[in-house]
Amino acid sequence: MSGGLWREWMKHRTVLWVAFAVVHLSVAVLGWVLPNYPMGDVYLVYEPWADAAVDGREIVGITTPFVYPQLALVPMILARALAWLGGYIIAWSILVTALNAVAFALLIGRARSRARVSAAWFWLAYALLLGPIGMYRIDAVTVPLAVAGLLWLAGRPAVATVLLAVGTWIKIWPAALIAASVVVLRRRLTVIASAALVTALVLGGVIVLGGWAHAFDFIGEQTGRGLQLEAPVSTFYLWQAVAEIPGSFAFYDNDILTFQVTGPHVDIVIAVMTPLLAAAVAGVAGLGAYKAWHGASYVRLLPPLSLALVLVLIVFNKVGSPQFQTWLIAPLVLWIVLDRTRASTVAALSLVSAALTQVVYPIVYGGILNTQPVPVALLTARNTLTIVLLVITVTALVRVPTRSAAMVSARKRELRRFVSAR
Repeated sequence: MSGGLWREWMKHRTVLWVAFAVVHLSVAVLGWVLPNYPMGDVYLVYEPWADAAVDGREIVGITTPFVYPQLALVPMILARALAWLGGYIIAWSILVTALNAVAFALLIGRARSRARVSAAWFWLAYALLLGPIGMYRIDAVTVPLAVAGLLWLAGRPAVATVLLAVGTWIKIWPAALIAASVVVLRRRLTVIASAALVTALVLGGVIVLGGWAHAFDFIGEQTGRGLQLEAPVSTFYLWQAVAEIPGSFAFYDNDILTFQVTGPHVDIVIAVMTPLLAAAVAGVAGLGAYKAWHGASYVRLLPPLSLALVLVLIVFNKVGSPQFQTWLIAPLVLWIVLDRTRASTVAALSLVSAALTQVVYPIVYGGILNTQPVPVALLTARNTLTIVLLVITVTALVRVPTRSAAMVSARKRELRRFVSAR
């Protein structure tokens, strides 16, 4: 098959949808066959929460504390309603696949745009390389909301922001995309008003249900956590544990149901990380605001700003769950759609990061828990690559041209032409 025919075949909608089905089925099956319980949160955490709410025993986020924003319980209950299809785990995978299908259809349209088709293939490749952690976590529900929200942002900012705000009230990370939208869009008041409306409706529902005391528990739950095993900042302590330095080791926290690390002066590091995260977010947002103020275009500014803010949330976070890598999908899809040439390097590196993440969890996760050198080295490589992605993205953000810079360049070209003409 010649190169031209191959490209046309790859653009065909039927091929894209067959690939979509194969990838999602493969990822769903991997959850059953890979080690270290990649589906554990679904049946050990989400299903009991949903059962308790439906049975009237307790409602997390309303009658008891909740580690997630309140709307996170909604997809958990929806999956329970679909459990008749084959159990809660299968129902969850069907729910995630259906949501992804809606966003995927919006992305490819009639498959006439080469950039959109490229973004679709990237999404499928990323999902396959990332593996079951990208499907069997609550973050999976927010990905299609974020993809659709970013694709609609320019033309339908109110609808787009509603989707992003709903995603934020499921898992907080899409707030970074809303922040980028406020910085870049001229219709920023529409973005702010739409996000405020969703927030008011959610909090109003929480108050009506009598859950005001737990309305913002998810913020306290996150800020009060220690250093999670997989977080970039934990790498230093993890290697100290490998070296068997006294006082440095990995352990399981029964309160928040996750593995953490500890070591000398860890409390100082824990205390510093949240202010450092806030400062990094403010710095990147400030850079984006400077570019927007000086006339940077939507097409050039929004993709790197969105991705940079999301990467900041990962790199400077003391929580480093492997599913955080799903957050990269939406801003990268947008970047490929709007400017695929400039997005190519970051997109390629992110695929490597996704593959490393699946190797880290669930494949060699047991070795990381036992602080074995090779598995820890793989995790270190993944974390290092995530930092590299942030550096490259911030560099791209710095290089986004502004209107004044473009005018200076135009004047220089005119001067050169004038001099050469003489």
